[in-house]
Amino acid sequence: MMAGSHVALGIAAWVALAPHLGQAPLEPGAMALAALGGLLPDIDHPKSWVGQRLRPISDILAAVFGHRGVTHSVLAVVGCWWLLRYGAVPARWAAPVVAGYLSHLGADLLTPGGLRLAWPLKGVWALPLCRTGSAFEPLVVGLLIAAAWATLPDRPDPRRTLERLGLCCESLPLPPPLPPRPPRRRLATQLPVSESPQNRPV
Repeated sequence: MMAGSHVALGIAAWVALAPHLGQAPLEPGAMALAALGGLLPDIDHPKSWVGQRLRPISDILAAVFGHRGVTHSVLAVVGCWWLLRYGAVPARWAAPVVAGYLSHLGADLLTPGGLRLAWPLKGVWALPLCRTGSAFEPLVVGLLIAAAWATLPDRPDPRRTLERLGLCCESLPLPPPLPPRPPRRRLATQLPVSESPQNRPV
């Protein structure tokens, strides 16, 4: 998938995972780390966004392993697990990066190119739902983002995060709640014909 899609899915993966780790899902620093993790697997591609910025490293990885090689394999997943379990990086920093990284692998699995999960073997695993850069890609990404947001037990107010980023202010109102429904009026009980006022004796 494209770099923008990987950024969006990395953040979405963190938003869904953070509450289960006792962390704030919309903390800006953690979301930035998740976005970075979403781009990191493509360090083995010199023309990717992260590959261009780490050009000497990406050139070496591309020459030795090729694109979607070791950085897109089960070995990379094991490395993510090791980072969380035994790594020297604090979990509050490592967890967003790992969430973004794994979301990248999951997204590439949905493309025809798939993943060489058993690298260095040449077999490719794929669930080809959309081609990279196709018009269908934004729809798939949007559905995955909506699914991640729907998993939140308590959906936070996004205004606080937007305020920290300087994108809105406290005066921005939320949509007003719907007015309460009026109580149902009970219909008057009809009297039998024999007891109606016209038939009562005077």
